[in-house]
Amino acid sequence: MTVDCAVTFPGQGSQRPGMALDFAEQIPESREVFAEANSVLPFDVEELCRPADPGSEDGDPRLEQTEYAQPCILTAEIAMLRGLQARFGFQPRWFGGHSLGEYTALVAAGVVPFKTAVRLVHARGRAMQKAAPLGFGAMAALIRESLPLDEIQDLARRMGVDLANDNSPNQAVVSGPREAVEELSAELSSRHEEDLRIVPLAVSAPFHSRYMADAEADFKDVLQQACREFRPERAVCVTSNYTGRFHTGKLEDLIESLTRQVAAPVRWRDNMASLASVTSNLFEVGPGRPLGNFFKAAGLKVPSIVDLRSARRALGQSPAVANA
Repeated sequence: MTVDCAVTFPGQGSQRPGMALDFAEQIPESREVFAEANSVLPFDVEELCRPADPGSEDGDPRLEQTEYAQPCILTAEIAMLRGLQARFGFQPRWFGGHSLGEYTALVAAGVVPFKTAVRLVHARGRAMQKAAPLGFGAMAALIRESLPLDEIQDLARRMGVDLANDNSPNQAVVSGPREAVEELSAELSSRHEEDLRIVPLAVSAPFHSRYMADAEADFKDVLQQACREFRPERAVCVTSNYTGRFHTGKLEDLIESLTRQVAAPVRWRDNMASLASVTSNLFEVGPGRPLGNFFKAAGLKVPSIVDLRSARRALGQSPAVANA
């Protein structure tokens, strides 16, 4: 069964203790995803995702470290998706994901087997963390009604900072050395004192910046070793963070896009436009709901599914299910 809708998946930063565990506890297909991940990783994903105590918002501190967070988020999102497929008959036709979320989208579309993707994102996380020592990098979200992107990019470039994410008409993210990001933030605050909000992000490295170049080189080798398991022709229904458009379906382009995605900016505004060009029926599935806010800023209403309760609200009367 194919449904005329698109699903999007958030990336690192959306993780939280307890993510997807309601799916795993109630839906066998979701529980199996955690078991699959545990069979290829050197740690127990479900245990790492559990809150420290029942009812607690605290969790394992490793969940904030890139090499652990990335496979855990991927696992949680695929567990949620398979639960939605089993429980609600949810079968999207198009897929997109923000940064790490692009790997979830590729798994969901049948481009990369889940176990292969888990190994890939674990290696990706290690490579990204290795490229910049802890404490070196920083990222900050810039929020304003209408962002002066040309001014920001020009000023950032001169300070050794890069535009990491073009998220929506009113949000972008910059990335680079901590002192340079702080200097840029101070300068932008003085220029736009009344209408620019700057939010430092809790990250462990300057993602999607020139400072990830070493990670890019290391990760390309990992992709080339795994590519025999890919089905690149299926990627034509998945958006690329690197190009902003749908993947071409060619293996060499897929490897190039995923390699360059590590250090290049996430062109999420273009991804949203590409998805909106094929359907107006879009959903966000993941442990957090940042993408729903980005779509809203672009004038699109996108329900966010973060747990079984929100799934029932979004899909119980959803056209995606009702028309299936």
